Amino acid sequence: MLTPLGIGVEKSWNAMCRGESGIDKVTHFDAKDMTSRIAGEIKGFNPADYIEQKEIKKMDRFIQLAVAASQMVMDDCALKITDENAPRIGTIVGAGMGGLSSIEFFYKRLLENGPRRVSPFFIPIVIINLAAGQIAIRFGLKGPNSAVATACASGTHAIGDAFKIIQRGDADAMVAGGSEACITAIGFAGFCAAKA
Repeated sequence: MLTPLGIGVEKSWNAMCRGESGIDKVTHFDAKDMTSRIAGEIKGFNPADYIEQKEIKKMDRFIQLAVAASQMVMDDCALKITDENAPRIGTIVGAGMGGLSSIEFFYKRLLENGPRRVSPFFIPIVIINLAAGQIAIRFGLKGPNSAVATACASGTHAIGDAFKIIQRGDADAMVAGGSEACITAIGFAGFCAAKA
């Protein structure tokens, strides 16, 4: 669990029980021209604590957060993935916007340097279903693999869908949840314009 209240279940839970707020001034970009300058950012996250350096550049922040959270889940649970059970264990991850920061980055690169400077990994870096895909690759999960994009309900929707997958007998276990990293200049501008 990675939240604006802390990294890890214990830190997030304890901060919530103390009534702390994770809302603070935006630090991920210069928000001085925005109508709002506060958000619930995840601070102190270092993807290298969870992901090999060569893999980090192939993942948008929302995928990095999903992979890190899934590593925490797998570290905390007693589930061992084997050749026998891997086809019965899947993953489903919800995200509302996908790789927004990478879309911004590569669009600027395109405008400034031309199309040859856009990474061949651009599409896999930004698409929503690659959060679940990267988790499946990391742990060797060969069961159902899916993504949900239902705005702010995406994570809860993914958990509900995982429940239904298990209930139908299509899997014995699912790694499920949501991930988002939309506190970027364009994302924030859109939310501010919508007065959301």
